[in-house]
Amino acid sequence: MSTGFDRDPDEFTRGARALVVYPDLGGSTRDADARLEETAGLALAIGIEVVDRVPLRIRAPKPGTLIGSGQVEALAETVAANELSLAVFDAALTPVQQRNLETGLGCKVIDRTGLILEIFGERARTAEGRLQVELAHLDYQAGRLVRSWTHLERQRGGFGFLGGPGETQIEADRRLIRDRMARLKRELDSVSRTRGLHRERRQRAPWPVIALVGYTNAGKSTLFNRLTGADVMAENLLFATLDPTLRQISLPGIDKAILSDTVGFVSELPTQLVAAFKATLEEVVSADILIHVRDIAHPDTMAQKDDVETVLKEIGVDPATSRFEAWNKLDLLDGDAREALLGEAAKRDDVVAVSALSGEGVSTLIEQVASMLTQGHRRYRIELDPSDGAGAAWLHQHGEVIGHRVEAGRAIYEVRMSPKDHERFEVRAT
Repeated sequence: MSTGFDRDPDEFTRGARALVVYPDLGGSTRDADARLEETAGLALAIGIEVVDRVPLRIRAPKPGTLIGSGQVEALAETVAANELSLAVFDAALTPVQQRNLETGLGCKVIDRTGLILEIFGERARTAEGRLQVELAHLDYQAGRLVRSWTHLERQRGGFGFLGGPGETQIEADRRLIRDRMARLKRELDSVSRTRGLHRERRQRAPWPVIALVGYTNAGKSTLFNRLTGADVMAENLLFATLDPTLRQISLPGIDKAILSDTVGFVSELPTQLVAAFKATLEEVVSADILIHVRDIAHPDTMAQKDDVETVLKEIGVDPATSRFEAWNKLDLLDGDAREALLGEAAKRDDVVAVSALSGEGVSTLIEQVASMLTQGHRRYRIELDPSDGAGAAWLHQHGEVIGHRVEAGRAIYEVRMSPKDHERFEVRAT
């Protein structure tokens, strides 16, 4: 039986016939079938053919293999009978467990973290995204001994978790990994400083920032495209969007705002990725409003919500940041389920039910965002030099100019605006 180790890495990744295994350790709020479906979707996202899905109940994790010896034998029979080249374990495997399972099953084995990192490696398009994924990969790989990996100079997407020897194979030791990680961190620190300068410039401008957050495949990019008229990649794939996208939009009573589409979260998001993508996720941390886009038709929608809230907490989002939920994918519901959902959403002021695909409810969502940005506006008396045309234009764009007069060589404006906008104007003035 061929194990696939001698195949071309691109062919292996894209054409691999795989078994997805979910070791149920107990205590999870998720349905085992839904979890298997999600992991199969992750595999599909990089072209792996999922031949079989197996849930396994684990009474006590085995240090050497995680699962029991009888379960290993049963899976090995499945691998052999179906000529599979890969087993994807929806769990975190230690290096020893991964190696022992490869020996026991007779095929390549990767865990959930490795699979997610492989997807991120293929999907990252910007130089920043590639740096972030490589750093996360190296952090994960540092404690593992693998047959071969080609993370430093690969031409294809991905970072070699699934493949065999590549065209530019590099047998790296831990010292090389540490050195490379140090260089990547320096480069990302520079990226973070540049992004911070851009963010500071926007705040001086200033324009409110609205960030779309949510579980992967919840429909954030589809909603982003609906609101901005952009053409960001929006497919029915997990992690279709990795690199952050910013667009200018207009809202009722607000001349200009910035809408940010961000990477989707997922349950048990690898800590290496959370750390590596910190610079990108700073857009979320500094946002004025968070719109939590939820796939309300998904059977695990509540568990997905909890996962997103966990990641938001991990990256340091202020609990006081204004936010509301967009219950997306109404188009997938009908009958009593749809009516019940609409009724529940109508009772809450922190929820808007929408279909980003059809546009249903999007106008209500826009009104909600505008209302949140303009609520609490106060009246301010602002003095400007009569020649400060830019300042006067800013006040007209970002506030409601109630009155204007000239006294003692100064232009006096009576303006109604939010305290945050007033603070931004004061920063601009200094």
